[in-house]
Amino acid sequence: MQEHTKKPLTEVVSMTFTGPIAMMQAAIETMQKLGFQEEQLSGSQQVEDSIPWRESIYFKDMPFLGSYLAGFRHREGMTQVELAAHSGTPRRHISEMENGRRPIGKLNAKAFRNPSGARWA
Repeated sequence: MQEHTKKPLTEVVSMTFTGPIAMMQAAIETMQKLGFQEEQLSGSQQVEDSIPWRESIYFKDMPFLGSYLAGFRHREGMTQVELAAHSGTPRRHISEMENGRRPIGKLNAKAFRNPSGARWA
């Protein structure tokens, strides 16, 4: 009787991440659950043909969340300064969120929402 064998990998991707050292182990464990393996690279090894993930074909046409934040702000006729005053978030952070350089996060998303025209706290 024939046995099923694992198919060999036909495509392999290598990824590099930058982030807080405190979250490194959690990131490694999460990636391992998805089937990725950790590979130790020496300082002399270079990843060739490396591109930022936002420039990959999979994310190229996907709008980032900051564009939604900017659209919301424009729809409400607000400046970044006004949104900062209403939400308690520094204007600099709002600019970074709109340009995809800072994550919005749950707390900020809740601070930005304006349900049913209610006033911000």
